[in-house]
Amino acid sequence: MNFKFALSSLCLFAFSAINAQECIDRLATPETRALFKNLYRLSGKKILFGHQDDPAYGVGWKYEAERSDIRDVTGEFPAVYGFDLGRIELGQDHNLDAVPFAKTKQYIREAYDRGGVITLSWHLNNPLTGGTAWDNKPGAVASILPGGEKNTLYRAWLDRVAGFIGELKGSKGEYIPVVLRLFHELNGGWFWWGKNQCSPDEIKELWQFTIHYLKDEKKIHHLLFAFNTDRFNSRAEWFERYPGDEWVDIVGFDIYQAHDIKENAAFTAFFEKDLGMLDSIAASHHKIPALTEFGYHQIPDSNWWTTVFLPVIRNHNVVYALAWRNAGAHESGVSEYYVPYKGQGSSADFKKMYQSGKILFEKGLQAENIYK
Repeated sequence: MNFKFALSSLCLFAFSAINAQECIDRLATPETRALFKNLYRLSGKKILFGHQDDPAYGVGWKYEAERSDIRDVTGEFPAVYGFDLGRIELGQDHNLDAVPFAKTKQYIREAYDRGGVITLSWHLNNPLTGGTAWDNKPGAVASILPGGEKNTLYRAWLDRVAGFIGELKGSKGEYIPVVLRLFHELNGGWFWWGKNQCSPDEIKELWQFTIHYLKDEKKIHHLLFAFNTDRFNSRAEWFERYPGDEWVDIVGFDIYQAHDIKENAAFTAFFEKDLGMLDSIAASHHKIPALTEFGYHQIPDSNWWTTVFLPVIRNHNVVYALAWRNAGAHESGVSEYYVPYKGQGSSADFKKMYQSGKILFEKGLQAENIYK
């Protein structure tokens, strides 16, 4: 019996007992089960605002205790914190954005103590070529599947991921729940796991193998698994690489106001359409819907938050929205940011959105007791 058939049969049997408000891991920790239940409960009621690398750095600052660009504007930290594991597979002490993993662990513990939700993405290097995640030559996915020439290497990489996640504990010794966002934007073509680099069956098998390895081999039971595409044109496109309900807790997509949807009207139309389809997907498959990554570079419209973003998202069911990172000035001199910093042109409008009552930040989330 081959791995894929045996694994699918086993998981289908186990999944048959899952009700609509339970995560896929039957052995999940109490805090992880509570997180799933409460995120499911909040869907369609409140939206948790998130930000990548929020406490690590912002525009004009880095590694300042208790600081955050969102906190500078609103007086509160966000409700959701995104961090990235890229380069952990290489055994490095810092990730692809130069944040030390020791600091990431510290920020995760502090965010959890504030009641925040933790998400991890992983821009892992190309295991076949040794290049970055954007080295999108075909063949890498096939190479790390069971029986592939790089499967042993990939298992070693997963061991390092498991080691990091296994060290995330709260003040009482409990494991900190984490939303793990694997192989994101897999319907795009820019990563080595993208649509032009592997077949739908290959990426599905990789997804299933990865979760099986972390959950069943490494005994990691404080994860929720998020599946997300980039922006998409149809349900068929979104589902083309979906690994199955028994492998996914959270469903989502990423979208940026850029390129062919740079104007407000074009972005609004696409945003509305994709959120509507995601609402339907999540409801029919009993999953938690999320806007797993979004942004508008430098937010040039000073009223964008209350005239473009909020009017659309407030009418849909996503339970959190994660804005990308405020990297600040690059060597080119261009400053990269996706939420306002104090004094930025859209900061007053962002605060209006914050005060709307629909979007939850640190204090609003604390009242929800999502880990109980």
